[in-house]
Amino acid sequence: MAEVLCERLRVEAAKLGFPAEGLSIRGPDTAVFRLERDPASGSDSLLGEWLDARGYRIGMLLFHGDGSFFAEHDIVRQHPTDPRWFVEAVNVWGRNGVIRAEPRLIAMVD
Repeated sequence: MAEVLCERLRVEAAKLGFPAEGLSIRGPDTAVFRLERDPASGSDSLLGEWLDARGYRIGMLLFHGDGSFFAEHDIVRQHPTDPRWFVEAVNVWGRNGVIRAEPRLIAMVD
């Protein structure tokens, strides 16, 4: 499922108009994984994080025990086709194989 989510993040970035070779949305094999307690349910969740060279998080994969999941990866670039927007990240989430996705956009100020 982690590979599927990473590919969906890439697809969502491509839908915005970013060339595939222009972005480096990483695969799950480069994430650092650990168990983390979910504050809402009290159960353990599997968290994978992508870190940049300075150790700052640039993305994550999160899998909950109830089958739900969330992933995001930073883009941090101006929208390639609409200068009114800055693309902060792309997100995917869902449960039981149903995946939803959206970009996280910030309006550019004139």
